[in-house]
Amino acid sequence: MKMLKKISWWLFAAMCIFIGLYPITYFVIDRNFGLLSTKTSELLGDLTWNIAFYGHIVFGGIVLLIGWTQFSGWVRKNKMHLHRLIGKIYIIGVLISGLCGIYIGIYATGGLIAQSAFIGLGIVWLSSTIMAYLYIINKKKVNHQYAMIISYALCFSAVTLRIWLPILTNVYGGFTAAYPTVAWVSWVPNFIVALGIIYYMEQRRKESFLNNV
Repeated sequence: MKMLKKISWWLFAAMCIFIGLYPITYFVIDRNFGLLSTKTSELLGDLTWNIAFYGHIVFGGIVLLIGWTQFSGWVRKNKMHLHRLIGKIYIIGVLISGLCGIYIGIYATGGLIAQSAFIGLGIVWLSSTIMAYLYIINKKKVNHQYAMIISYALCFSAVTLRIWLPILTNVYGGFTAAYPTVAWVSWVPNFIVALGIIYYMEQRRKESFLNNV
């Protein structure tokens, strides 16, 4: 069980790192691939949209790349200064990526269903991250931890989107047909899992408190 937990942890970290570095591809190869191939030339030429798009993927990539380390007990115990520094970078990155994500969500491929999914994701991601910040400055460490679990679960949607996309594209028979569903399943299950983890942790915390009374 301990070995399985360790393997799962490093697999989780590897996925975060790999997808966190993925935005680099948009700077080294032609942009006419994947999601961008579905956009109109007018939108691709729009300065505001481009600023929002690159702001979203660059800062989103950074927070995905570094955020997983915040859940390392060893880092929190032995490198608290590093934990705090990464936390500050994470919060700034989410604010930029989240706001940009809400803007480009208005133009999401897949119509109103996909647009509402990505706008909703941006709002919940920003809200949970801001709450995490407010909790920690008020020294509510447990609440801070719970809010961060939700925040990073939503950040991890960048990974789960890329897992669901090829599966549902095959099921629906095309990218455009699948994308509205992908937009929702990329983050809603993550959110539910995060709530489940929080519930489990809270029950354990209450049991520990009662055992020590």
